[in-house]
Amino acid sequence: MFFSNFDRLGHFVYSGLGKQPSKERIFIVSPEYWQNLTDQTIGFIPKLALAIFIFFLAFYLAGIISRLVRGGLEKRQIDPELNLLLTRSTRWAIIIFGTFQALAQVNFNLGGFLAGLGIIGFTIGFALQDIAKNFVAGILLLIQQPFDIGNAIEVDGYGGTVIEIQLRSTTLRTWDGRIVIIPNADVYTSVITNFSRSTRRRAQIDLSVAYDSDLDQVTTVLQETLAGLDGIEQDDPAPTFYFQTFGDSAINLSIYFWCETAIISPRVAQDQALREIKRAFEQASISIPYPTTTVLMERAG
Repeated sequence: MFFSNFDRLGHFVYSGLGKQPSKERIFIVSPEYWQNLTDQTIGFIPKLALAIFIFFLAFYLAGIISRLVRGGLEKRQIDPELNLLLTRSTRWAIIIFGTFQALAQVNFNLGGFLAGLGIIGFTIGFALQDIAKNFVAGILLLIQQPFDIGNAIEVDGYGGTVIEIQLRSTTLRTWDGRIVIIPNADVYTSVITNFSRSTRRRAQIDLSVAYDSDLDQVTTVLQETLAGLDGIEQDDPAPTFYFQTFGDSAINLSIYFWCETAIISPRVAQDQALREIKRAFEQASISIPYPTTTVLMERAG
């Protein structure tokens, strides 16, 4: 930049030795050069100071505006995942815009920089394609929202409660209390079972009654027992009872009932139903037989 015009900077001095003179380039700085350098430096310092000011101002405004966006979205009760995506997008958009504006103040060649950045970005993206896949998958998960923070899900062989969704990974607390961090690319490409999105879920209980039991009485006792439990649907649909097979020592039947997940979980409902059915069978003298084997022995002779 400062050495673009050599005529103003100095001149060539030729010297020789013997019959084979050599051309030696001697650089002599002229007073005009120093004056030009001083003027350019004095003119550049305010631009540099302004660029630094704009850069740090962008960071400051990004923090304030992102907090305002987050607070506004929380008041509107926007999903936490979408709130997180919009807040972070707003912050980085302001920082990037402020950075470009700061570079423009010092006459930085943004066109060449962006072209070079594109080539570098392609190279880095190819080398870090797994990280890029997780990042893109994280954005898609935050937009599509197949699950929310606090939902009970099962994905990629893990089941638990979602405690955090980031751009790179999703964190679960499994049923046995472990903390599992799953890359978003694996989450996005796997089958996701969201237990919390279902308002009703069906539970099943298999049991057996003795051969001498009155099956109509068994059905009546089961209906009355399930009718006294909270959170179990009684009409739409009502609990159903199917006698399935003749077992070795009992008649096997299956009980199907639906429970309201907002009131009771299927596991808790199944536990309460089993307890109440056993108590009701004891009061009605309906036996649940143990497996028995009859052995016939013949006496020789």
